[in-house]
Amino acid sequence: MDLKNLKTFIYVAELSSFTKASQRLGFSQSTISFQIKQLEAELNVRLFERIHHTVNLTEQGREVLRYAHQMDKLMQELANDLRAEKEITGHIRLAMADSLCGLFGETFRDFWLCNPGISLKIITAGTDEMFRLLNHNEVDLVFTLDNHIYNTEYVIIREEKIETHFVAAPDHPLARREHLSLREIVQAPFLLTEKGMSYRRLMDEQLAARSLEIRPILEAGSTELICRLVAQGAGCSFLPDYATAAAVAAGRLVHLTVDDLEIDIWKQLFCHRDKWISPQMESVIRHCAEI
Repeated sequence: MDLKNLKTFIYVAELSSFTKASQRLGFSQSTISFQIKQLEAELNVRLFERIHHTVNLTEQGREVLRYAHQMDKLMQELANDLRAEKEITGHIRLAMADSLCGLFGETFRDFWLCNPGISLKIITAGTDEMFRLLNHNEVDLVFTLDNHIYNTEYVIIREEKIETHFVAAPDHPLARREHLSLREIVQAPFLLTEKGMSYRRLMDEQLAARSLEIRPILEAGSTELICRLVAQGAGCSFLPDYATAAAVAAGRLVHLTVDDLEIDIWKQLFCHRDKWISPQMESVIRHCAEI
């Protein structure tokens, strides 16, 4: 069996497209079609249904894909065992929640000094998009900040529960109150991260369940910018504690006590269950775990 044909089959199956597979692999579309036909002839099965320009796996195709992933994983392990490299090299694609980029950036220099042979591509996206990329092998790891996620398709490498609070400047009128209700706090001016993203989405969902809504005066992807503006008295915000810890410790921000809101947010690092954990992936995993 030609292993190149199996590799091509994996790409066509994951991308659901002969055209996209040819672009990714750098082959002509006719070469991709020929390799798939060779594999089908060798296995004596139909791997894909091609109807109205759509490409879908047959039942036998799904079974072959499972074995193809296992064989690809074994070949990568064999190649790595036979490779006598003193330095770990490679390219890793990491999908990450936008709000975690600041944490990663703070420690990236240390990571690079320890792993100069590894290059990283960081893709920021919402949780659904991150897992779509993982399912299509367009990223190697997913680093989320969301509600607790469990799916047998993925391996949870590391997870940690994250505390979140409403915050304001110490001289904000709401900061003088020991207890606040949601109805009171939503009346204040707010600076928030982008709508639909992780903890902002979870907060919006709980507010909507009570027929409440926050219409922010500013939306931004940078938690650092939001912290700075809130500390200057621009309004309130809702942020994870790791983003506000330094400002709270310095007295520039304070937590607001809101009685009727409880949100569970988790920081989780995933890979696909069929993904081979290469040495370069292990290095990135260790770094993310330290974060």
